[in-house]
Amino acid sequence: MALWDRFKESASTMQTQLVAKKNDLKSGAFRDASMAMCALVAAADGTVDPAERQRVAQLIATNEVLKNFDAADLQRRFDGNLDKLVADFDFGKVSVLQEIAKAKKKPAEARAVVQIGIVIGGADGDFDKTEQAVVREACFTLDLPPHEFDL
Repeated sequence: MALWDRFKESASTMQTQLVAKKNDLKSGAFRDASMAMCALVAAADGTVDPAERQRVAQLIATNEVLKNFDAADLQRRFDGNLDKLVADFDFGKVSVLQEIAKAKKKPAEARAVVQIGIVIGGADGDFDKTEQAVVREACFTLDLPPHEFDL
């Protein structure tokens, strides 16, 4: 099976797992960490194009798990993290990884944040090396082994 097909299948499986855990994913830490992860993946290549913003907006509007939260609040949090990354990627990444680390205390939330990163990364049909690298870095921040997610 081609690498991309494995990632696509994995992202689909992860989305199913996220929906199954929907009732466990209602904390502010998960909300903050998931929006930070979305911003980190969207800005991974150093630029944020309108299509990437649109994909995250669509995820916020349609994702079953994220419906636990107010969509406007999620969008504001995503935009705030993205602004930090666009202004100074390296400095912003430190701040964004601190937001992601909020989910570290609850393993189910930490895994869900990584899964959201993979879903966002693969949304355009190409989960590229820079996106994989920032999701891998988030795994380390969350004390999760990247190989658990095929990273």
